[in-house]
Amino acid sequence: MALVAFDFDGTLCQSDMTVLLGREYDVAGEIRGLAEQGIRGDVDFTTSLRQRVSLLEGMPESKVDAAFNRCKLRNGAAEMLSDLRQSGLSVAIITGSFERGVEAALQRAGVEVDHIIANNLVVKNGALTGAVEGPLLDRQKDHALEELALAEGLDLGQTIAVGNGSQDLPMLRIAGTAIGFAPEPVVEEYCDVVMTSIRELQLYFEQHNLIKRE
Repeated sequence: MALVAFDFDGTLCQSDMTVLLGREYDVAGEIRGLAEQGIRGDVDFTTSLRQRVSLLEGMPESKVDAAFNRCKLRNGAAEMLSDLRQSGLSVAIITGSFERGVEAALQRAGVEVDHIIANNLVVKNGALTGAVEGPLLDRQKDHALEELALAEGLDLGQTIAVGNGSQDLPMLRIAGTAIGFAPEPVVEEYCDVVMTSIRELQLYFEQHNLIKRE
């Protein structure tokens, strides 16, 4: 038994959800710049996220839904997640992005995971308030990974973390195996192994007998 925890934006999903939202509200350029600063670690992730979401104040929920409907898993990701679960592993998504978008992408792909830890956009009177709330604002991903491992009866040596940006560093540092997915330079040095595609990741899991074929 093991726990595999994935980042979402930039890892399982190629897109950044805040940029998708920005495209629906004509602020994508500003949001993209702020997102890149957060991924590189130029500013802390929570500050970057709050700044991006503030630009979405007043955005109607219909546009939010339209943006989330464009959020898709990378090719092969749904099969990989399903294979991991069928092989007896617990699969989690730990993301500073938004639960509604993650759930929408998983549902469209026809796949489930065991745990989703994510933030949420605040909605009032059918529109975004420009605020964000959730478990990964004041706490970092290492705490989330520790709590999931404890709930599953596992020690951290039995966990695998997969991520790409500076916000993933806390969980990559404490995981039994740290996998960088096309990681930023600041992240790569903390990774045990680096992958650049879902296919590579799938093969890694198969070669290490984490995905078992009949």
